Amino acid sequence: MMLLYLVTYDVPCNARRKKVADLLEGYGRRVQYSVFECVLPVVKYEELRQRMRQRVNLQEDSIRFYPISGHTLRQVETWGGVPITQVPGSIVV
Repeated sequence: MMLLYLVTYDVPCNARRKKVADLLEGYGRRVQYSVFECVLPVVKYEELRQRMRQRVNLQEDSIRFYPISGHTLRQVETWGGVPITQVPGSIVV
């Protein structure tokens, strides 16, 4: 099952911030400077979390993962910028 995760970060160190952004670009789409939307199965989400832990300093950095359910996704309101990422209804392999 795929879920949409909104991932936000506040990382004051330029080098760590670049590492966090580069990592997230491999998992989702940047929708604001420090905000990514990632459509992921649980296994990939856990992988992202594990890899993120290796890149941040929790004494200085803040990372937030928000799972967005299908019900909540219908209630998201966007003003300007890119449209919200849609979770595919079905996947054909």
